[in-house]
Amino acid sequence: MAHNGAYQLPEDMVGLPVLVATPSDIGRLLRELESVENAMLQTELGGKQAAAPKLTSLMDQTVTMNKIDLTKPASRKAFQTFLTNLKKSAPVLHISFSADPTVPFMEKLVSWLRREIHPLVLVTVGLQPNLGAGCVVRSTNKYFDMSLRKNFANSRGILIAKLDEINGIPPVPAPAVVPSVATAGVPAQKVAA
Repeated sequence: MAHNGAYQLPEDMVGLPVLVATPSDIGRLLRELESVENAMLQTELGGKQAAAPKLTSLMDQTVTMNKIDLTKPASRKAFQTFLTNLKKSAPVLHISFSADPTVPFMEKLVSWLRREIHPLVLVTVGLQPNLGAGCVVRSTNKYFDMSLRKNFANSRGILIAKLDEINGIPPVPAPAVVPSVATAGVPAQKVAA
């Protein structure tokens, strides 16, 4: 199931809903599945016909999307294995913004990442107010700074030149390199004497 180090989607699974986007969401699904398993076992031990318990919206979306029958022990076990493997080895991107992103924005971002990067990518969001605008994206082996702060730092010389031009300040010529005594052909020992 592993391909290039990342966990791949089992053939009988369609994927994850967009709202299941973080490693914490996978942990919640695992805990909920464990409580569903316990409820189903108690029902079966009582001699009653097992009925699916009330599910959270994240679990309901995931189960519906993948057509998982939680009343069947084999389906629950396969789903638990999928979630456990996903939690261990799904690709995770850490994205830092200067302010909390909105839910619709995160839905669009996760949808795009799953379509373009990996169908099971998970995202953790951090805050770095000093970014100004843009974001910083970090994976296990890559770092991308796409912030306004970084853009300004890279363009500092151009910005200063344009501000000087606007304010009528003539451009400062680059300092001329004056040859030192050692480069003029005089040995360094004679200079020290």
